[in-house]
Amino acid sequence: MTPSSTPRTSRTPPRRSVGRPPLLTRPLMLRFVSMIGASVSFFLLLSVVPAYATASGAGFATGALMLSTVLGELAGPRLVGRYGHRAALTAGLVLLGAPALVLTLSHSLAWIVLVCLVRGLGFALTLVAGGALTASLIPAGRRGEGLALVGVVSGVPSLIALPLGVWLAGRVGFTPVALAAGVAALAAVASVAGLPGRERAPGEPVGMVAALRTGALVRPAVVFATTALATGIIVTFLPLAVPAGSSGVVAVALFVQPAASTAARWAAGRYGDRRGPAGLVLPGLLLSAAGMLITAFTGSAAAVLTGVAVLGTGFGIAQNATLSLMYARVPASGYGTVSALWNLAYDGGMGVGALGFGLLAAPAGPAAAFAATGVLMPAALVPALRDRAAAATPPVPAGCPAKRPAPTAD
Repeated sequence: MTPSSTPRTSRTPPRRSVGRPPLLTRPLMLRFVSMIGASVSFFLLLSVVPAYATASGAGFATGALMLSTVLGELAGPRLVGRYGHRAALTAGLVLLGAPALVLTLSHSLAWIVLVCLVRGLGFALTLVAGGALTASLIPAGRRGEGLALVGVVSGVPSLIALPLGVWLAGRVGFTPVALAAGVAALAAVASVAGLPGRERAPGEPVGMVAALRTGALVRPAVVFATTALATGIIVTFLPLAVPAGSSGVVAVALFVQPAASTAARWAAGRYGDRRGPAGLVLPGLLLSAAGMLITAFTGSAAAVLTGVAVLGTGFGIAQNATLSLMYARVPASGYGTVSALWNLAYDGGMGVGALGFGLLAAPAGPAAAFAATGVLMPAALVPALRDRAAAATPPVPAGCPAKRPAPTAD
């Protein structure tokens, strides 16, 4: 707060700071309820459904889930624009929760795939509609810190629900876990009624086609996808890369990586609110690449733990910085599209990383493939440096990408 030039007297009440608007408002707290419900519902069954489908159908189940999630993310912005955030978020929670209640009615692979397709679409809608709504509830001056808090609120339930689902399924069976996942999403529907209704957002609508043609949005997404690629590789292949008998190291490493990511995401948010997020994209990428190179020394527990900590730090920085940048470069009407594009980068990066690494690791071995990935990741320096240069140009009107008009609807 800037001190008043007038001496304070008994007739002059203290001036309240207006520099930092409140972050934890009632609507944002209500949004956390639907966020936790969706996260718990999705991650409780993420590893349980493949086990229920047995080995022959596990790949089909997961593939159907991720395919429909990606397709839903592509269609999500249009649905949000037509029906509004609350309607789309409600539909997403229902589509995520209701099929889980009937998952175990049949062991048929076709039935399981159908359930996964519907749930993937529902999860995508919760990401796109919920992400856009969340962004609108966070003060612009505290966007980085707010997005970091959102990452914690959505991330902690996923860290707990993923192993909990597998543990419960082994002790009480698949049906109770499926019912719990369904109830978690459906119970959260009640919180949506307290969220802000549909309002006409300022600015022209931003469609996915326009967003994919806008370098100011695509460049951060590509950089983030590269860090997500590395994270997907670690989560999927680290248990196979370390020497036999080192399961304890793997368990600790898979905790250290998301813990470091969460802490870094929070720190990056606070820094970005004060200095701007543009300068954090490059460090996030370089730290992620360095983490992959260090983790390549899979025979050393110290190297593995250090590597995943460095990778997690870079990933957390990149998560916050890229999403903050992308939201800042569109009008409020484009928040749904930014949410969809960023989540596509997340899902696509992790999927491509797992697939490409598997092909590379087969002939070269996991350790060599880790090192090769770390060497190749700096290729994303090209869009990162271009974006940094674009960010250094003179400012343009709010909501418009640098040197470009605001994207239009596709």
